[in-house]
Amino acid sequence: MKPLDVVWLGRCPYDKALTIQKNYHEKRCNREIPDTLLLVEHPPVITVGRFSSGSNVIVSDNFLAGQGIEVVRTTRGGDVTYHGPGQLVGYPIFHIKELGLGVKPYIQSLEKVFIRLLKKRYGITAEAGENQIGVWIGNRKITAIGVYVSHFVSMHGFAFNVNTDLRHFSYIVPCGITDKEVTSLQKELAQEQPYLKVADDVVEAFCEVFSMNVNERRDENG
Repeated sequence: MKPLDVVWLGRCPYDKALTIQKNYHEKRCNREIPDTLLLVEHPPVITVGRFSSGSNVIVSDNFLAGQGIEVVRTTRGGDVTYHGPGQLVGYPIFHIKELGLGVKPYIQSLEKVFIRLLKKRYGITAEAGENQIGVWIGNRKITAIGVYVSHFVSMHGFAFNVNTDLRHFSYIVPCGITDKEVTSLQKELAQEQPYLKVADDVVEAFCEVFSMNVNERRDENG
């Protein structure tokens, strides 16, 4: 069982969280720290993947600014997605080579975390998309995944819709997919969910899928 540090960043702007990610990534590349899972809740932000033209943001910058939503281009894979309050975002800073994984199996393991979590904790049957990365309940996407790997160490990760305001997804074509919907745990279970308890359940599922034990938990909120 490999050690896992879990760091809660609280409500943290995307750019600040990205700087923190880069710092942890450098330390993991230098083997100064164990594999680390950063958990965060972002203020409203639309992120654009490194291979995206940004055309799947379908409203103007002025409109988004009026809604208090910024747009940020990132280094992760994938197209366009939304982060905001009520969504649990996780950035695993994992040395995937030491885990015996390539990039594709690593992504599949991330998908398995949420497939297992949803079935075990909530009785919800979910699956990975056949041709689209992420986790789906029927034709409804509940977890978006986009990663970046450098020197065998991962950055970016997942966005799990817990109590997310799904109306904000109408401002984009999520991940460039036009024929499917976005959902949340709150919507599927018809009631708001205990956000921090869900975060603990996600950590447990990570430990199960990646054969890890939590070494340390830290709260770096603020």
